[in-house]
Amino acid sequence: MKTSSVLHIGFDDTDSRKGMCTTFLAYKIVEYLKKEHVKFLDYPYLIRFNPNIPWKTRGNGAVAIKIKTEKPGIIKKNIIEFIKKYSSINEGANPGLVFYQQEKIPKHFSKFGQLALCQLISRNKAKEFASKNNVESFYLGNGQGLVGAIGAIGYFFDDYTFELISYRDKSNFGKKREISKDSVRKMQDLTRSRTFNSFDEEKNRVLIAPHGPDPVLFGVRGEDILSVLQGASLVRSAEKFAGYMVFRSNQGTGAHLKNELDVSVLKPFSSGTITGKISDEPKIELGGHVIFSITKDNQKIQCAVYKPTGITQIASKLIKGDLVKIGGGIRKSSKNHQRTLNVEFLEVLELEKNQKMVNPLCHNCKKRMKSKGKNQGFECVKCGNTSKHKTLKEIPREIEKRLYVPIMSAHRHLTRPLQRVGKSNKKIDFSNSKKWFHISQPMKKQYVEIKIKPRN
Repeated sequence: MKTSSVLHIGFDDTDSRKGMCTTFLAYKIVEYLKKEHVKFLDYPYLIRFNPNIPWKTRGNGAVAIKIKTEKPGIIKKNIIEFIKKYSSINEGANPGLVFYQQEKIPKHFSKFGQLALCQLISRNKAKEFASKNNVESFYLGNGQGLVGAIGAIGYFFDDYTFELISYRDKSNFGKKREISKDSVRKMQDLTRSRTFNSFDEEKNRVLIAPHGPDPVLFGVRGEDILSVLQGASLVRSAEKFAGYMVFRSNQGTGAHLKNELDVSVLKPFSSGTITGKISDEPKIELGGHVIFSITKDNQKIQCAVYKPTGITQIASKLIKGDLVKIGGGIRKSSKNHQRTLNVEFLEVLELEKNQKMVNPLCHNCKKRMKSKGKNQGFECVKCGNTSKHKTLKEIPREIEKRLYVPIMSAHRHLTRPLQRVGKSNKKIDFSNSKKWFHISQPMKKQYVEIKIKPRN
């Protein structure tokens, strides 16, 4: 009688800026694994890592799959062939694949994943980690994908969301996506409390579909399986799709901004938060970007809020002394710019009083007096009342003590939208039913409602 083994599979960096998609490779691998009748122990993981890595492709996402099988050797061999076949190696991909054949993942694996969320981890560190921890690895190119592959299999969820990703028929790869904008708007209205970041009403823009030549048709993000199934079922498309798969993900959790940055170091490409006081008042630069500085522990940090975020108007109204918490990534210094914290969210914790010296008020006429000349005091031009000194006036602040996040179109995959503030999915449950993975039958080219039926 054969014994079953638990096998953790992780892979990353199989795509390029010109095409392919790591989640599509996951879809093809799961299709193969289902034919092998393995037992799935959880939904596939889609883990987004540090979005500030300069060589990342799009969402910097890695995938992990956890199964139970009686033939791990054959599974490993065949998945390596999938990596070879579907990776965009000729276009710059550096895929990494790992296998860990143990029932439980050691706790220190999750520490590696947490570091990959907010720091730059070298591929040599990943190779060293694999060697020391009996992680079987395979890579092509320089092996940079090993970082995400290891981080994905060891990822610990203190919050999670789901994404249903539907894939295009091969005949449509590279073609313009045909998705009904009205259907996406309607879908968001009907599922607003349980799905997120589907349609930007301010920009009148669909957010569920990518724009590149990759195999993804669209992806619906939400709080649970039934929500993303319902959301996807409401999307209308004029093209046939190959199928879909549901991932458990850290998208929309703000996981990369939960650590506090060390202001004495501020390593380039690191992500995190800093709490400090405004020390240099905001300046609006060419292009509408806002630059200001905060001080913490006697260290001054330059911060930049870019116009596309939609929060430059808020940033421009900060004044010296305001206490703020800022989340973002560190841009390395260059010839033209000093090291800067690129702002992803801004939380105003305390507002300083905005006071300035103004001409005194005439109590009879209720109007400001005019200066009589240098050091000659002030006089009301209407009734002749005089005063010697200016008075202090408090200017009402035009911002509030609250959290400000970018407009929806400027959200990164990891950005926690306002509707998820205070929400946390912690209970890890898994239903090994067919509804999380589906291969479609070919459909005629006409506007049709995509048939993805939620199941109770």
